[in-house]
Amino acid sequence: MKNRTIKTALLLFGATLFFSTNAFAQSQNRSERKKPPTFEELIEDMDANKDGKLSEDEIKGRLKKDFAKIDTDEDGFITAEEFEKAPKPKRQERRN
Repeated sequence: MKNRTIKTALLLFGATLFFSTNAFAQSQNRSERKKPPTFEELIEDMDANKDGKLSEDEIKGRLKKDFAKIDTDEDGFITAEEFEKAPKPKRQERRN
């Protein structure tokens, strides 16, 4: 009987430890999620001719796909003001 009580206590302790570390790991991952880049970061990375704005030839990724939506004055460049007013991408569905 005493042996069974010890095994049960160890099992409960192990389960508690497992679930608490699992929850802690998930909360840490949320803080490490990648944030969208600022316009200044995009300029630093992509502005090849250093004119302070981004042409369609200079950009890549999702920004390139949505270039026409973001370039509201249709001058062929994305400025800081246009970037700030750009529609935010829809959040992707979570996979379980």
